[in-house]
Amino acid sequence: MNKIAITGFGVISPSGIDKRKFWANVKAGRSAVEEITRFDASKYASHVAGHVHELDAYSNVSSRLLKKIDLFSHMALVASEIAIQDAGLDLSTENLNRAGIFMGNAIGGWLYGETELRDLYIEGREGVSPFMASAWFPAAPQGQVSIHYGMKGYSKTVVADRASSLMAIAYGARTLNRGKNDFIIAGGMEAPVTPYALLCCNTSGMLTHKNENPAKAYKPFDKNRDGFAIAEGAGIVTLEPQERVKKRNAHVYANIIGFGTTTDGVDRIEPASDGVELAYAINIALEDAQLEPAQIDYICADGAATQIGDVSETKAIKQVFNGNAKKIPVSAPKSIFGNMLGASGAVDVITTILAMENNMVPPTINYSEADDECDLDYCPNKAQEKEIKNALIINRGRGGINCAMVLQRA
Repeated sequence: MNKIAITGFGVISPSGIDKRKFWANVKAGRSAVEEITRFDASKYASHVAGHVHELDAYSNVSSRLLKKIDLFSHMALVASEIAIQDAGLDLSTENLNRAGIFMGNAIGGWLYGETELRDLYIEGREGVSPFMASAWFPAAPQGQVSIHYGMKGYSKTVVADRASSLMAIAYGARTLNRGKNDFIIAGGMEAPVTPYALLCCNTSGMLTHKNENPAKAYKPFDKNRDGFAIAEGAGIVTLEPQERVKKRNAHVYANIIGFGTTTDGVDRIEPASDGVELAYAINIALEDAQLEPAQIDYICADGAATQIGDVSETKAIKQVFNGNAKKIPVSAPKSIFGNMLGASGAVDVITTILAMENNMVPPTINYSEADDECDLDYCPNKAQEKEIKNALIINRGRGGINCAMVLQRA
């Protein structure tokens, strides 16, 4: 892959929206997972989550439009505006027929969807908003961003469970490599803290049941882990090819230099226990980046906090990095703010960029008891100072979807 530059980003997260606040909370390992109070979630097996609390303070969306869209589109619009401003893009001077939008999410806009379905059964079809048809489906954020900015270039929405947004960013980078667009905004968004979405996530069997202490519920790689805590949020990055960056004299946070994806093909939900196909995806990404395994300084892990997820991810890392595996810090920063499902990859990219910028490996929090099968350096509970030139990001989706991306500091 030819290097594709990340020139701006916007993050909407339970740990903050301002990037300085977000990084300060992540670096300090301050948990943002809390009890769900928006609705009565007490009867759900898992009723803790990461909530975004300050979206309205940053919003650029009219009250009229808010009535027509779901929360996940609202977060996408706000994150996109922050990313565009951060990149210093003046859209009035751009050919928007060559501006692309690549987005990823896992479940769509269920708050809007389930509310209107409730009205359908109570009031009949007259009670359903005409915007129901366009508000809930996974491509809605891409459409809203396109309408808002007039971007009309080659675009795509990816639905691949927790791997959605990392895949979307990678496809955006490859599209720029093929010369189809001048620049792309890419990332993911998810709003799963709703009654029906929470029910679906609970029935997957992957959520933590440690409700009594929400801040300590999500504990990847710890012996006593029992699943992840969900979270809402969004992450958007601006992608540009190198020649355009030079022409604009744009600031570059990092370059995407490699990507690999494979599928386990073992189970409709669980990953393969041996980690072989995940290791293959990592090797593809390293080969694409033209790097040796020893050149990776940090691994941002998927960190599902399930038995099969953590063990198979650890096995895959060992298969690729061999004797060096225990020398490379591996962490799951999402343990701090929760697992954003389809938005996870984009927020992992942003967190890794900030880690590179600050020469600091973010921690995996709530790690208290080692697991014999998970014996790498997971950067437990406290950030580690380290110069990071090349980083690997791992995301995995249900059904054995494996994605690996390599970032290089500019």
